[in-house]
Amino acid sequence: MKRLAICLGFLCLLMSPAMAISEFGKQWKSEYLGEEVDKDFVKLGKKANCYVCHVKGEKKEEARNEYGKAINEYLKSEDFPKEYIKDNPEEAKKKILEGFKKAAEHKSSDGMTFGEKIKANQLPATDAGL
Repeated sequence: MKRLAICLGFLCLLMSPAMAISEFGKQWKSEYLGEEVDKDFVKLGKKANCYVCHVKGEKKEEARNEYGKAINEYLKSEDFPKEYIKDNPEEAKKKILEGFKKAAEHKSSDGMTFGEKIKANQLPATDAGL
């Protein structure tokens, strides 16, 4: 049992944190769930959390919904290591918001762009499993 605990502790040290992923979520909430947004949409967005970009019930690393796939075209977590975000917070924010803006121009499977859906107080993806 002691060996197992030591091995797990060692593995935790080797794993890189999902800093970029949490930063993407933080910036998405800041951009789209701000003060002047419909309160019901804010609740919906906060409840969806990671599933704004991922598919509920599946591994987040592997299952992006249609909006997550559009975001992934412009934002890659490996381009935003923890040190970069810490040392260049404004630059990182600018790049992340730029990626969101580009992804917002893509069309959802229901025919609306992701940006149109967000402006209409709807979650962008139709296939999030929510």
